[in-house]
Amino acid sequence: MASTINDFAYDVFLSFRGEDTRYGFTGNLKKALVDKGVRTFMDDVELQKGDEITPSLLKAIENSKIAIVVLSKNYAASSFCLQELSKILDSMKVQGRFVLPVFYKVDPSDLRKLEKTYGEAMAIHMANSNPNIDKWKASLHKVANFSGFHYKKGDVYEYEFIGTIVEEVLRKIKLVALPVGDYLVGLESQKEHVTSLLNEVNMVGIHGIGGIGKTTLALAVYNLICHQFQGSCFLEKVRENSDKNGLIYLQKILLSQIVGDKNIEITSVRQGISILQQRLNQKKVLLLLDDVDNEEQLQAIAGKSDWFGLGSRVIITTRDKRLLTCHGVERTYEVKGLNNKDAFELLRWKAFKSEKTNKDLSGYVQVLERAVAYASGLPLALEVIGSHFFKRTIEECKCSLDQCERVLDKKIQMTLQLSFDALEKEEKSVFLDIACCLKGYKLTTVERILHSHHGYSIKNHINVLVEKSLIKISESGNVTLHDLIEDMGKDIVRQESPDPGERSRLWASKDINEVLKENKVSYNDMDGLVFHL
Repeated sequence: MASTINDFAYDVFLSFRGEDTRYGFTGNLKKALVDKGVRTFMDDVELQKGDEITPSLLKAIENSKIAIVVLSKNYAASSFCLQELSKILDSMKVQGRFVLPVFYKVDPSDLRKLEKTYGEAMAIHMANSNPNIDKWKASLHKVANFSGFHYKKGDVYEYEFIGTIVEEVLRKIKLVALPVGDYLVGLESQKEHVTSLLNEVNMVGIHGIGGIGKTTLALAVYNLICHQFQGSCFLEKVRENSDKNGLIYLQKILLSQIVGDKNIEITSVRQGISILQQRLNQKKVLLLLDDVDNEEQLQAIAGKSDWFGLGSRVIITTRDKRLLTCHGVERTYEVKGLNNKDAFELLRWKAFKSEKTNKDLSGYVQVLERAVAYASGLPLALEVIGSHFFKRTIEECKCSLDQCERVLDKKIQMTLQLSFDALEKEEKSVFLDIACCLKGYKLTTVERILHSHHGYSIKNHINVLVEKSLIKISESGNVTLHDLIEDMGKDIVRQESPDPGERSRLWASKDINEVLKENKVSYNDMDGLVFHL
């Protein structure tokens, strides 16, 4: 089985034509890499005597993070080298592997156009009716278009050229994939969509409700493309770290991760902005700014795309779509909830810790399907419920789910409520009115009902709730919200008082009947009352 991204046996695999460079350039390159602690595979003389790649050599290719292909004058004359190159390019398709071509005293155009020694070599292979000729031509053309290193005698000392390659290798082997999750479902199509957006623009925003998987999606994209940049930085929990440590702290982290300067002095945010522009405007960088919640944070760490070098990309995750609009983010993507099939798979994994469990699930199917319906596609809820189900009997799982349906789990509540807590007083009131009493109503009806209390600003308040992913307006013009966000809003009202008559809103028939029957409702303090006729 091929290695995963973090368990490669070798950092570098060297592909080369032995008679051209073994005892010269490639031998010196290997020594320079090993001297820097880079685990380097270089085959021995015997391995290149045959025409076929041995299993041990194939395994070495699969177990190397980087393949350095030294394309010298007679590289293409060897069918062994061409087979090796094809295998390397096939292996590169696996995430986390890189190919660095070194055009050693040859021009990349010789490979593309099959000219000079490369054209001569391919003509011989063709005359010998080699069945792999088309694949080898495609491989040469492909590697010729990769970004790599071109050595021309007289341009630079060879040892300096080797030093440049070693520096790039050291940078790339530090690109360890960031942990995304132990079991990912429903992510592939969304990852492809965000990646396609990044091909078009410099900044992309990912938004959605808490617990929907914004960070997970962003990290998956980050891991996929980070090797394409000169520097990369994942700024985690921007909101939380900004509140705790300040914006200067974030600026220092950014500089430390990208330029390696851990001792830089920054005395003000303005100075930090100036230093960021000076140090990064010539670097092609990738930034992932996670959980941003105000414009000041963006202005301090990624004010404009021209702060960074050509080809740089910035990914921003937030609950507030309006924040992205105000910052001029060109493309945004709202994370979708999981469909029932993917939700069931995630829940089953979290509950039984195995993708293909031997455990008999027949008795659990009903409670699992109930839990999937309750979570309404929210990954966080599925993970929390799955942890409650772990090593529990069917009856214990049912009781646990009953409890979740009565009282929203604390972890889910806290995550969802962050968006509510960030609202202004009037916006909070409008949200609670909708969550408790007006879900499913036409937007025009909601605006008419709430106009008497909030005036003409009601339209603006509703827009804010939409931008913060707390409510949605359906295509048919109805006001909707996620079931668990509805539960969160109702739970906030329940916490106002154990006595329903002392709460600001009533929606449950049982509570309404009780307070009306006993005439103990405080009408002056009540904002909402729903009658089910």
